[in-house]
Amino acid sequence: MPWHESVVELIGDTPLVRLHRVSEGLAPTIVAKLESFNPGGSAKDRIALRMIRDAEQRGLLAPGGTIVEPTSGNTGVGLALVAQQRGYRCVFTCPDKVSTDKISLLRAYGAEVHVCPAAVPVDHPSSYRSTAARLAAEIPGAFSPNQYANAANPQSHYHTTGPEIWAQTEGRITHFVAGVGTGGSISGTGRYLKEVSGGRVRIVGADPYGSVYSGGEGRPYVVEGVGQPSIPGSFDPEAVDRILAVTDRDSIALTRRLAREEGILTGGSGGMAVAAALDLARDLGPEDLVVVLVPDSGRGYLSKIFNDEWTERFGFTDAAGEGLRVGELLSRPGHSRPLVFVDPRERVASAAKLMREQGLSHLLVASAQAPVRLPEILGALTESDLAAGVAQGLIGPDDEVGLRMSAPLPPVGVGQRLSDVIGVLRDSGAAVVVDAGLPRAVITVNDLLALLA
Repeated sequence: MPWHESVVELIGDTPLVRLHRVSEGLAPTIVAKLESFNPGGSAKDRIALRMIRDAEQRGLLAPGGTIVEPTSGNTGVGLALVAQQRGYRCVFTCPDKVSTDKISLLRAYGAEVHVCPAAVPVDHPSSYRSTAARLAAEIPGAFSPNQYANAANPQSHYHTTGPEIWAQTEGRITHFVAGVGTGGSISGTGRYLKEVSGGRVRIVGADPYGSVYSGGEGRPYVVEGVGQPSIPGSFDPEAVDRILAVTDRDSIALTRRLAREEGILTGGSGGMAVAAALDLARDLGPEDLVVVLVPDSGRGYLSKIFNDEWTERFGFTDAAGEGLRVGELLSRPGHSRPLVFVDPRERVASAAKLMREQGLSHLLVASAQAPVRLPEILGALTESDLAAGVAQGLIGPDDEVGLRMSAPLPPVGVGQRLSDVIGVLRDSGAAVVVDAGLPRAVITVNDLLALLA
C-alpha cells in the first residue's frame, strides 16, 4: 500500500511551476522550484535531515540528546521534524525581527525558543548566534548543527536539489537563481549544475541590500532568512557567478504579487529571488531557461508581509481610501522634522544644545552610521522628558544620552492617511516616518497643528 513511514520520507522531489503573469513580457522561460512542498514547508528540511544523519554517523549526537541551533525559523522546523522521529529535544534561538508566526510554529513542533535582539553585532553576547553557542555549552549532551559552517548543508543540495533540477529540466536549464542566506542552497546546487553541465549553467545569487554578499556592511534589512553580516563557511563563492542586490521594497512587492497573480504563497526571500530572476531575465533570450528556487511557504509571514496594516505602517504599501497622506505632510515646508541622530554615549548637555540649535523637540538615538536603519534606532531623547528630569534633579548635564533616553518613537508609513496616525501622534507626541522600511523623517503633533493653521 502506498504509504510512508514518516513525513521525513517526503523530503525532496519538489515540483517546478512556470511563472506567467509576473514574468509577462520577458523572453526566457522562468520556472519556480517550490520548496514549500517539503513536509516542513521549506528547503531547510533537506539540510536538517542530512545534518542530523551526519552527526549520528560521526557520534556527535547520541540518543536522548538536544539539538541547539540559531535559526530564523525554517531550519528549526526541519530539525524539529527529523528530531521527532529520532527522540531528540530541540532548543532554538531566533532574532526578534522574525515573525511571531514562525516562532509559534517552532513551538508547535515542540521546540524551546529563545528570542534575541536582531540589531546587535553578530559577536554580541545577546545575539541569537552567541546565545545558541552559550546554550550548547551549558546543556548536557547538546549538539549544534551550525548550518553556517556545516558541510552537510551544501552537500544536501549537491546530492538532491541539483540532480532534481537537472532531471526535471532534462538538462535544458541555463540559469539558476537562489537567495543567499547560509549559502548552502546556492553553493551545493550551483556546484552540481556547473559540474553536470560542464560549466554552462550560470549561477546567480539574490541578496538584500545591506548584506555582505552584495558588498554591504551587514546592516539590518527587513526580509528574513537571507543575507548575512559576514561570509559563513557554508558559502562557496566559486560556485556563484553573480550576485544581484534586491531592495526590501522590490522583495515584498514581488512576494505579494506571487500570491495574488501566480497562486504561490512564499516569504520575502522567495519574492527576493523571483525579483532577481526577473531582473536577470531582461537580458536573456527565448532559448534560455531560468530556474528560481522559492525556498519556503508564506504561512510564516501572514502577520507581516501579507498584513496590509503592517505593510502600510512600514511604508511598503499605501492605505486605501481618500485623505491626506503622511508623505504629503512631509512635502509641505515647515511641517516635518529632519532625521537628526545622537550617539548614546554623547552627553545630555551636548544633545540639549543640538536640540535647541535645530529646533527639535525629539532627538533620535543611534550609534550606527548614516543612513541609519529603523532597527538601529535605540531610543529617543525628548524635550519634555529632559525638562522634567532636570526639574526633578534626575538628569545631569554630564549624563550619557543612552541612560536617559526614552523608547524609540513609533513608526508610521509614508503612505498612511494622517487621520489614521493621529492616535499614534497623540499618544507618543511624535513618530518616525518610514518609507519601504527605512526611516525618512520625524513628525510631531505640532506639525498637524501647523497644517490646520
